[in-house]
Amino acid sequence: MAHLNLRRPENVSGDFYVDTTCIDCDTCRWMAPEVFTEAEGMSAVYHQPVNEKERLKALQALLACPTSSIGTVEKPEDIKTVQLSFPIPVEDNVYDCGYHSEKSYGGAGYFIQLPEGNVLVDSPRFTPPLVKRLEEMGGIRYMFLTHMDDVADHQKYAQHFGCQRILHKDDITADTRNVEIQLAGAEPIQLAPDLLIIPVPGHSKGHTVLLYKNKFLFAGDHLAWSDELGHLFAFRQYCFYSWTELIKSMRKLANYTFEWVLPGHGRRYHADAETMKEQMQKCIQWMEAN
Repeated sequence: MAHLNLRRPENVSGDFYVDTTCIDCDTCRWMAPEVFTEAEGMSAVYHQPVNEKERLKALQALLACPTSSIGTVEKPEDIKTVQLSFPIPVEDNVYDCGYHSEKSYGGAGYFIQLPEGNVLVDSPRFTPPLVKRLEEMGGIRYMFLTHMDDVADHQKYAQHFGCQRILHKDDITADTRNVEIQLAGAEPIQLAPDLLIIPVPGHSKGHTVLLYKNKFLFAGDHLAWSDELGHLFAFRQYCFYSWTELIKSMRKLANYTFEWVLPGHGRRYHADAETMKEQMQKCIQWMEAN
């Protein structure tokens, strides 16, 4: 819960504010860029919401904040309505879960609603409003964990929904040793007709991504968009296994077709398939130069 006495001076005056517990995870800035910005190494409110759309986004960011660092001076009477807006539709039957977890430094979790059983990609915070909504949407059959960093509340989700968790053996730790499906090797794995698991070692040794319908790429910490660079990129500073292997993995991934990059950390990117392939080549060229 945010504290008014910790309100950052970088916030503009008004109802919404960010306090000094912010960890600069960027969640609020990409969820509600009309309201939040970066200031002195943390987030801050630069523009108070002036209409219902901006207010909805600001309150969604408030609920998604992994450290509860966003607050309002006045108690938001519409907060329960905003809770019902999660998971937030991305496109088709793909949703953004919100409710990021501090355990994964604010990593995003996604939800794919499928007739044969729903898939949760990486772990959002285990919180009653979200859990209830996921129950109403049919529960969870698989919990796909891209890598060791963004597992957060995976055990609570597995216990509650009885879902099968999926993680590559090379990223298993003491916390995930009981994961039901432990992948091996470097070859793609067909989880279902429209779901392909692609090993992409680099950020971590056992990192994998999930490709759905040759349209949605759930990228974990392998790939994201950079506003600063103006193209897709990989996290050079946070490459914990091998930058050389990460480049190889990116070259392999460039052979696939997709239109959405939905990362755990970093910003999303959406483009037609041809533009996406061009962006992947820019990413690889940038990686090879760095």
